[in-house]
Amino acid sequence: MSEQKYESKVCSIPCDAHTVYSVLGNLSNLERVKDLIPKDKVQELEISEDAIRMKVDGLGQKFTIRIVDRIEDDTLKFGFDNLPIQLNFWIQLKQVSELDTRIRLTLKADIPFMFRMMLEKKLQTGLDQAAEMLTKFPYSNWK
Repeated sequence: MSEQKYESKVCSIPCDAHTVYSVLGNLSNLERVKDLIPKDKVQELEISEDAIRMKVDGLGQKFTIRIVDRIEDDTLKFGFDNLPIQLNFWIQLKQVSELDTRIRLTLKADIPFMFRMMLEKKLQTGLDQAAEMLTKFPYSNWK
């Protein structure tokens, strides 16, 4: 297996980087939108400030996403526990003007070669959709 890197498109958030970082860096803010998560896909959801624990349809076991590193107003790095493959994920922020912060999501995954071709397009699409979704949060209202 070899580690593959996937990056989302760069998207623009109409807010300053500090506010975006403050909201995304506290995972308990997901409590505000957890009703939007399909209950048939995600069960046993537990949310804390630094971690999310859940069971996802098709995986059969609970896994954890946790913040492993923070660079204030710049980067949030996440690790995954209890998954069959090694994953790392990070959110990068770059403020380009007072009300324009660019966001890019990056995923590094150790995917077996025989599954890589099946998953690459889905991973890329998922990252792009997640980046787009993160541009729609009402960051200024969640401070």
